Amino acid sequence: MLVWLRRDMRLRDNPALYHAVATGRPVIPVFLHDPLLSGLGAAATFRFGRALQQFEHALKRAGSGLVLRKGEAVHVLDQLVRETGAKALFWNRNYDPDGIARDTEVKAHFFAQNIEAKSFAGNVLSEPWAISTGGGGHYRVYSPFWRRLSGQPVEAPLPAPERIKAPENWPASDALADWSLDRSMDKAAGIVAQHLLVGEEAAQERLSRFLDKQLPLYAQERDVPARPSTSGLSEPLAYGEISARDIWHQTLLRDGGPPAEKFLKELAWRDFAWHLAFHDPHIFDQPWRTEWQDFDWIEDPEDKNLIAWQQGRTGVPLVDAGMRQLWVTGTMHNRVRMVSASYLTKHLRVHWRLGQSWFADTLIDWDPASNAMGWQWVAGCGPDAAPYFRVFNPETQRQKFDPDEVYTRRWLAECSATPPPTALSFFDAAPSVWNLRAKAAYPSPVVDLAEGRRAALAALARFKMSQGAHG
Repeated sequence: MLVWLRRDMRLRDNPALYHAVATGRPVIPVFLHDPLLSGLGAAATFRFGRALQQFEHALKRAGSGLVLRKGEAVHVLDQLVRETGAKALFWNRNYDPDGIARDTEVKAHFFAQNIEAKSFAGNVLSEPWAISTGGGGHYRVYSPFWRRLSGQPVEAPLPAPERIKAPENWPASDALADWSLDRSMDKAAGIVAQHLLVGEEAAQERLSRFLDKQLPLYAQERDVPARPSTSGLSEPLAYGEISARDIWHQTLLRDGGPPAEKFLKELAWRDFAWHLAFHDPHIFDQPWRTEWQDFDWIEDPEDKNLIAWQQGRTGVPLVDAGMRQLWVTGTMHNRVRMVSASYLTKHLRVHWRLGQSWFADTLIDWDPASNAMGWQWVAGCGPDAAPYFRVFNPETQRQKFDPDEVYTRRWLAECSATPPPTALSFFDAAPSVWNLRAKAAYPSPVVDLAEGRRAALAALARFKMSQGAHG
């Protein structure tokens, strides 16, 4: 039988793999380079290559292997079924519109051939349709969603199979190197690679270290970007190298008090994003609050302020530090993500979709639902229990969360006579066409913060007036 892998590069708590092994039949794990993978951004594609490489080693240690094929899912899987004589195909569900459409086509195709095609839950804490309001609808506000989710049991993680029964003959496989998944990263690939947390074993070790050392201080220090107080698990979660259910149960076993609840609320925020994405799929590319379609965003991808933001050259230290950390490591501290996104959409009034697209191309921990909901939450057009037009002040945020400038100096070479390697590595990773130099003067702000705030609020006032006129 075939197990079709997607964002589930793990042995432990992998329902499709677990149930396939439980049949006692030979199992062939398969990964497809299909159009959905081809549509990913540079950093996510690059990171997928590392995930596949590491998981192939894990499968081999369990007596199995990994078959790589390229093409449309239904056609490639049909060919593999014919080659192997497989009578069943298992996979773990995805919840994005394109993934659902692809999986529905695959399931219908094999049902028509009397081939068992079965999908399993395993990528979220609770499936999007399993939690509903008292009226039977879906949740639109996080707080009641959290209360409902936390008040019901989360399924325990499944054990990893000790051995996976292999077929007598393996079907042919593409070579991973031939896919060139790191090609779009150019010279940044080698630099970002130094900061990766790859594979199930590394993810489990990271979780254990976080629970032992950092969880007790999580609530107090999670917003301080200079301190390693967050879990760092968004990256392996994005590729399924660890499951949300596993994190949930290990956290509760270690600590059931307030620090654990604060952390688990953040884990549940990811579920809320997928809950909304499943029920309101327009959130991926349209304002969740549909009336915001008419807001006066700047939508020019060549806008000079957008480019300054992308290059970490806005003249606002906390924003620039975050954007450079992103380019060097493929990640950014969550507090700084919010500040940087707010600055782009409020002070610069650039459309949130352009920021969303940039993150999709540069984040190694890119999660489509969390990214879409996060950008809309910051921009003011997304789900929120108390909707209002937030305008984070980047300088006030720096004074509060980086008062000694430890974080900003870590990433801004121009602000130090002896910049650290982290700051200098940005110039090694940045595209040559940007023509950036570490010894250049730090730029002046592209927009005065006070003036940017006034312009944002003025745009909001015009928007409200237009909505009133149309109403």
